[in-house]
Amino acid sequence: MSQPLDSLTPRQIVAELDKYIIGQADAKKNVAIALRNRWRRMNAPAEMQREITPNNILMIGPTGCGKTEIARRLAQLAGAPFTKVEASKFTEVGYVGRDVESMVRDLVEQSIHMVQAAKKEQVKERAAQAVEDLILDALIPPMKNPAGFHSNNGEQDDEQPSTMPDTDLELNERTRERFREKIRTGEIDHRKIDINVQSGGGPNIGVMGGPIDDVSMMNIQEMISGMMPKQKKKRKVTIGEAKRILLEEEAAKLVDMDEVKEEAIRKAENLGIIFIDEIDKIAGSRAGSSGPDVSREGVQRDLLPIVEGSTVNTKYGVINTDHVLFIAAGAFHVAKPSDLIPELQGRFPIRVELQSLTQNDFSRILREPKNALTRQYEAMLRSEEVTLTFEEDALDALAEIAFQINAEMENIGARRLQTVMSHLLNDFLFDIPDTIGANAHVVVTKDLVDERLAGLVKNRDLSQYIL
Repeated sequence: MSQPLDSLTPRQIVAELDKYIIGQADAKKNVAIALRNRWRRMNAPAEMQREITPNNILMIGPTGCGKTEIARRLAQLAGAPFTKVEASKFTEVGYVGRDVESMVRDLVEQSIHMVQAAKKEQVKERAAQAVEDLILDALIPPMKNPAGFHSNNGEQDDEQPSTMPDTDLELNERTRERFREKIRTGEIDHRKIDINVQSGGGPNIGVMGGPIDDVSMMNIQEMISGMMPKQKKKRKVTIGEAKRILLEEEAAKLVDMDEVKEEAIRKAENLGIIFIDEIDKIAGSRAGSSGPDVSREGVQRDLLPIVEGSTVNTKYGVINTDHVLFIAAGAFHVAKPSDLIPELQGRFPIRVELQSLTQNDFSRILREPKNALTRQYEAMLRSEEVTLTFEEDALDALAEIAFQINAEMENIGARRLQTVMSHLLNDFLFDIPDTIGANAHVVVTKDLVDERLAGLVKNRDLSQYIL
């Protein structure tokens, strides 16, 4: 899904987001501009690139309206490292100020995985050839020329003569080639062979003495594990499984990890997106300075230098957060954005208010997105060779019921559709394939929706259905 930034205009970005998220045009417009601005900065004169900082975004809106999905889809679209963190977790018992840096380390970790996967894809053909040779050697070991063997070219390796005839070598080579072809076509994937694989997990290192931070611990463990000899163990697996296991190992051998680390740090610094959810949970009134508000303001002050731009130590190197894009989000039902400390407010200059979903939005969510719930259920039942279809008025009825429950109970946004759809289809999901066999056709009608969900609407005590 990811595309080069230079090929994505803001309008194209919004069009891509429209495939998955209904409504919220203002939020999409702002994140599209923020993403395009990254390409603009990287193509600005070198002396200005350092000065251009991202306009961080604060999304304000109820749960389930698409805040997280917009940020996640944006990162996927740009092929950018993305990590999500709940701001409220930093207020838990045992909170330590430097813990907020963990979100930056998570971002670097994500960037490492992305770059490593891309590098492995580049060497996939060479790795596959090496895997093929390893499996072939396990099946039909090659027959080497012994000392003194007279090969066809008339050369002799040693003074001593050999009695091995040419036909044995030729037969071995022809047999190997036949089996090589069978390995490629998957004809013998079910056969089992013995392979040597690296044993998982390194030594569990304990450090005695005073307190030690996470980075130092990771570096110590990495250093000690690097000093330990790589251990191999023999496993009996099918050839199909051996291909998968050995391909990962051989591809890793061909990838330069130093190059991966450098590129990953650069990618995280220039393209990384950190999504801070539930930021309203750490926005307490500063009128009183007792109780949990002290911890909340402390978290804000610890977040501030990272959002402003600072250097963070990770086990892969030092990362600068000056150009990382931060997107914060919160419902702000109780607290207000103005309850954040002024310095942190100033670091989120773009404020976007997302709207609560209407009944029409629910109706569109069931029909339009590429990952619509209706399509998900259709795909799941198709795996059982059962066809599932929804009539148009049934979808309208589902949208109306979800909207009505949200209006009367806690508004959980689009997530309410999962509650409603699950309640509607659970009996079918339970009966397939025992009583509803293959090639069956399940049609969801308005009458079926009314019948199965009538009690859900009338019952005021919906605690068992609340997510």
